[in-house]
Amino acid sequence: MPHMQPQSTPTAPLLRTGMAMAGVSGAAGVVSLALSAHASASSLIETAAHMLLFHAPVFLGIGLLAQLRRVPLLPVVLIFLAAGLSLFCGDLLMRAFLERRLFAMSAPIGGMMVILGWLMLALCALRVRPK
Repeated sequence: MPHMQPQSTPTAPLLRTGMAMAGVSGAAGVVSLALSAHASASSLIETAAHMLLFHAPVFLGIGLLAQLRRVPLLPVVLIFLAAGLSLFCGDLLMRAFLERRLFAMSAPIGGMMVILGWLMLALCALRVRPK
């Protein structure tokens, strides 16, 4: 009986993207949390760190869900969460370290994008299909 090799299935781009975003978000969160212990504007840095750390497993979960089920809006959810976190946390970190804003209303726009990303994720529950 010949030795059977398991067939390899290609990794979905959304899984790779979710894993990369989880890694970047988690690492940035840990670095920010460590920096907040030493900075005078630690509350801004700490808030950004928590947002990044809270969302790291979400990025991973989105990627894994995309491997298991067809969910049409998941790529849009990933984009909204990533862009929203970038704007929100980017603005907080710029204010903490450079004492200036990313641009006017960047944190509120980013926060709204994160909220919309979460709401879209909730809507995804209505569109989950088997692969």
